[in-house]
Amino acid sequence: MIIFLTFIILIGWNLRQPQGQIAWRHKSIAAWTIDLTGLFMQGILIPLLQITVIFQLYHYILPLDRASWQLHPLAAWSLSFICVDYLYYWNHRLLHTKWLWRAHLVHHTVTDMDILGTSRNTLWTSFAIVYLWIHGLFIYLLVDPTWYILGASLTSALDLWRHSRCHPTPTLDRFLRPWLILPLDHAWHHAEVNISQQHCNFGANFKFWDRIHGTYYDRAIPPDRLGTPTDLSLSQQLFDPYQLLRK
Repeated sequence: MIIFLTFIILIGWNLRQPQGQIAWRHKSIAAWTIDLTGLFMQGILIPLLQITVIFQLYHYILPLDRASWQLHPLAAWSLSFICVDYLYYWNHRLLHTKWLWRAHLVHHTVTDMDILGTSRNTLWTSFAIVYLWIHGLFIYLLVDPTWYILGASLTSALDLWRHSRCHPTPTLDRFLRPWLILPLDHAWHHAEVNISQQHCNFGANFKFWDRIHGTYYDRAIPPDRLGTPTDLSLSQQLFDPYQLLRK
């Protein structure tokens, strides 16, 4: 419900912004196809896989460990929102390495900060993201996964927000900027200006990880241009971003 409400609010906000409307009107059919397919994958198929196939996989591998972890609600929430966030930081950095970059490249073809581009990816890239596997594992292990799921839902809602044009008010910005990855921070992650700037701001929720590991890039203004140019066709972006490398 948290994710759905955030999605609806941000869609409505974008529709009220002239700049957002212009960006959607000029989006190509290929971009619409990739974005909507990605939203279906991340918003519907992946959650279904987590509670069916992945859950059964862990039942097969760990038959005696189902509902064996009893955690305090705050600990379960922190496990999801903080500890898994650190795992994702490294997962994201791996996706920017030489061998995995092509699998992540499609996500960086977005040329506008756009909520619909949050899940833009090659279809199978979701299987290389830690959330699919780690959330299914802890939901399987926890006696009561309610607070863990709440933390995961809040992470997903923030993911939608940081891919949008919806910036916090000055007062809220001063409060959130020291510790939370904001839309402006993530815009620099998607910047076209200099490829080195795409190797920054890997965190999902917290910027502590980027600060600790020297990958934080802080600018008070948005980048001039976003997006990584690509020669991949629509089918290659959806299914095989490595095809051009094999020719």
